[in-house]
Amino acid sequence: MNKHLSLLTAALLLTGASSTFAASQTDLKVTGTITPVACEPTLAKGGIVDYAKISVKDLNEAVPTVLGVETIQLTVSCTASAQFAISTIDNRPGTSFVSAQMGLGLINGTEKLGTYQLGFKNPVADVPVLVMLSSNEGDTWERFDDDVVKATNEWVAFGNNTSGTWTPAFVENVTVDMWLSTQIAPANTLTLTDEVKLDGNATLQIKYL
Repeated sequence: MNKHLSLLTAALLLTGASSTFAASQTDLKVTGTITPVACEPTLAKGGIVDYAKISVKDLNEAVPTVLGVETIQLTVSCTASAQFAISTIDNRPGTSFVSAQMGLGLINGTEKLGTYQLGFKNPVADVPVLVMLSSNEGDTWERFDDDVVKATNEWVAFGNNTSGTWTPAFVENVTVDMWLSTQIAPANTLTLTDEVKLDGNATLQIKYL
């Protein structure tokens, strides 16, 4: 009797406990959309911004040296009207002495040479657009002022707020002035006994929306 009661009690306990166990499986969904539209970004001047030679004597010793703002034209051409944004990838990560900006390379493997940021203005497209900015990968957008610079993790797009909210427009071609704000690190943080080349390198990437 006791033996049968013990087995029955154990069975009941196991039955009750099983309802509290976590599920032993979960689902993975792979989603996305293949679009027939293709957009190609092109930079004028072969994508090169050249500050030429800068004398060590012209650098500030204890504070960053701000170089002149340089502008280069960016064109995006699509095979049909499309909503898209532009993101930037810093190909010299970890070399900027300011967070959320892009670097100009290292001296002696550890000394951060400088930093630069990108701004955008004067967009011209096949429909009226303004420059917009998103800090959450396109979930929301805001107007991008001409004197504002883009952080490395932000996206840029071209659109308007005719619907009441800022939204990227469907455009086929757009040309925009992209300007660079560049600084050299304080000279007292750098070894400048030999010639040093600015080594900024970034990729502009199209994000289809």
